[in-house]
Amino acid sequence: MKSGITARFNKPGLFLLIMSLVVGGAGAQASGVLNSPSGGYLVCVNSKTKVVTHPGTTSCPKGSDKLILGAQGAAGVDGLAGAAGIAGKDGLNGKDGKTLWNGVKDPESTWGAPGDMFINSVTKTLFGPKNLDGTWPVGVSLVGAKGDQGPIGLTGATGPQGPQGPGGSGPAGPQGPAGAAGANGAAGPAGANGVAAPIATGTNCILTKCTYKIGDTGPGGGIIFYVDYNDQYSGFDYLEASPTSCASTTKPWSSFSSWIMAPVNTPAGWGAHAVGAGKTNTTAIISAYATENILGYPSPSVSNNAAYFAASCSAGGKSDWFLGSLGEMKLIYDNLPGLGSFAEADYWTSSSGPASNNYSLAISFLSGAPAPFDRTYNKAVRPIRSF
Repeated sequence: MKSGITARFNKPGLFLLIMSLVVGGAGAQASGVLNSPSGGYLVCVNSKTKVVTHPGTTSCPKGSDKLILGAQGAAGVDGLAGAAGIAGKDGLNGKDGKTLWNGVKDPESTWGAPGDMFINSVTKTLFGPKNLDGTWPVGVSLVGAKGDQGPIGLTGATGPQGPQGPGGSGPAGPQGPAGAAGANGAAGPAGANGVAAPIATGTNCILTKCTYKIGDTGPGGGIIFYVDYNDQYSGFDYLEASPTSCASTTKPWSSFSSWIMAPVNTPAGWGAHAVGAGKTNTTAIISAYATENILGYPSPSVSNNAAYFAASCSAGGKSDWFLGSLGEMKLIYDNLPGLGSFAEADYWTSSSGPASNNYSLAISFLSGAPAPFDRTYNKAVRPIRSF
């Protein structure tokens, strides 16, 4: 046996040797077994005698096979990807969330579901959450109390006076000589007597109109809601809304939707919406009802529609009341906030709706917005007059 360790082993013995070399690698390094280029343990196996030799060099004698223990092999091929897992079950749906509603008036019991909230966008009041019995709790104002007024700031220091500009007054020039007196001209013809201008007196006077101002009680016992201070309209100076004795909340514009009337009589379009058009509109509506009766259409109840109701008002002994146009009813909303005992409701006008003879216009005294409605709907009526 040459240098190193030599032994004869069968296959099980060879395996034990290999394991002992691997396990006892530290001792083998001390005797020089770590001697292969790859850093493994080199042993030589005689191909005939099967004798295993561990040489002290990095090569085996002729006739022996090399066996390197502990050398790192090449990386294996990546394995195939595993099959996708089974999809999990869907989770349960969460409970519906609560809804925050808003509107221009306080909530009604039919609005929303228990737990919902509601904001009145006009009064800035919050209601909710809605009770299980369908009622809404008392609202809470979202407007905080007015804060205290802050202190007045300090007055800034007075700036220095600027320097006086250069130059004084120039000398007065000499007076020129007086001219000769001219001859008297011939006397002209006497002019016509002028008309005395109206005298504006009193606290109600603006320009030349002194009798009434907006908010005064008119001659018909109603309330003045417009004064034509700038003389825009030649037919009148004042508009008066009727007293509540001539008001109604349950009148249709017409007793049936399909109101057949000649286009020339239809109070529609910009002209029929304007201020000053209400009296003409009302006359046209009443005339159209008479035409329908002649043609054999169902006769509307004279006392149960807006135009006839307005024209039949006799408040203050006046017989010139009529159903106001869209522009005239809008002036009531704009000029009489909180006055005249008007309800927060839709009020009929004498102006027809766009594109269809089945609709006429009403104006909301809650928002001031106009909207078309089927003529058979019941809406509030408040006659007006002009003078």
